[in-house]
Amino acid sequence: MAGIKDLDILLSSMEPVLDERDFVFCTFPDISWDNISQLNPIGVFNEKEGMTLILSKKEADDQEISYESVYKLISLNVHSSLDAVGLTAAFSAKLAENNISTNVVAAYYHDHIFVPAQKAELAMTVLRSKVDNSF
Repeated sequence: MAGIKDLDILLSSMEPVLDERDFVFCTFPDISWDNISQLNPIGVFNEKEGMTLILSKKEADDQEISYESVYKLISLNVHSSLDAVGLTAAFSAKLAENNISTNVVAAYYHDHIFVPAQKAELAMTVLRSKVDNSF
């Protein structure tokens, strides 16, 4: 099934969903794939400085893994195409206007936005405002 490319359709049907868990970004200069799978990350990215893992805060705390900040995950419940143009720019600009930083992960079906935990409810309000045509 192909994802949606039309920006107007994406914005009008993006349905943000807030995950109840807290998440953290952790970095590991040298970690094996076996160790990664044991940590159950929801995201992994291999950078030249090391492996970045997105873990639940609970998992990081349980494993005594250090992190700097705590985030909430907002998933846009619309099947956006990886070739869609403008969706990330539109929602990140609105969030930036409200002083909300975003860390975006685009997966095959959905876009996932990590926002500071203390600003998650405000971010949800901003993202829901697309109903009011304020995007």
